[in-house]
Amino acid sequence: MNAEDLDPLPLSALQHWAYCPRQCGLIHLEQAFDDNLHTLRGQAVHRQVDQPGVEIRKGLRVERALPVWHDSLNLIGKADVVEFEPDGTPYPVEYKHGSRHKAADIAAADDVQLAAQALCLAAMTGRAVPEGALYYAASKRRRIVPITPALQQTVAGTAAAVRAMLASGVLPAPITDTRRCHGCSLRERCQPEAWRQLHGSRDLRADLFLPED
Repeated sequence: MNAEDLDPLPLSALQHWAYCPRQCGLIHLEQAFDDNLHTLRGQAVHRQVDQPGVEIRKGLRVERALPVWHDSLNLIGKADVVEFEPDGTPYPVEYKHGSRHKAADIAAADDVQLAAQALCLAAMTGRAVPEGALYYAASKRRRIVPITPALQQTVAGTAAAVRAMLASGVLPAPITDTRRCHGCSLRERCQPEAWRQLHGSRDLRADLFLPED
C-alpha cells in the first residue's frame, strides 16, 4: 500500500521516533502521554506561537501556527513560524524550550522535525527550502539547520519506520541511550530499567543452554 493511501502521519511522530522509537510507539500506537516539567515548559513556549496570525517583520511576512502537509509522503502538521522571503521562499522556524547546546544525536530529532516541515513547505509552494532554524527559548538563540539531501532522506526513512511500527502494532524496545530517558515524561510507563533487567535475565538463561563447541 502506498503512503498516500494511509492516514496522514503527524510530523510530531517523526520527531518522537528520531528521539526514541519506544516513545513514539507509546504516544502514537498506544495513545499514552504524561506531562512532566519538560513537557509543560515546551507547552508554555509553544503558546507564544500557537495562535494563527500574520505579521510583517523586517520586510518579511511571518505566519504563525501554519498548517503544512506533504501529499506524496502523506505528512501533516503545523509549523510554529514560517518567514516568507520577498520572493516567496518559506523559511521554517521551530520553537523549542531549553538551550541550543544539546548533544548532536539528541538535537538530530529536532532537525528531522524541522526538515519535515521544510519538505512540506517546498511541496506546497513549489519553492526549494534550503534551510530553516530551531529557536531555543532558554538561550533565545537560533540554530541554523541546512536541509540537506541526506536529511531529506532521513525524513522519508523515519516516516517509513513509523508507518511500519503502526502497521505491526508492536511497541519498540527501550533504547540503550539512557541520557534520553532522564527527562522523558513517559519513563514510568516505559520502565526501561525493568525491561532491560527482564530481557537481560532471559538472555542469560538462554546462554546457559547453548551447546558447547
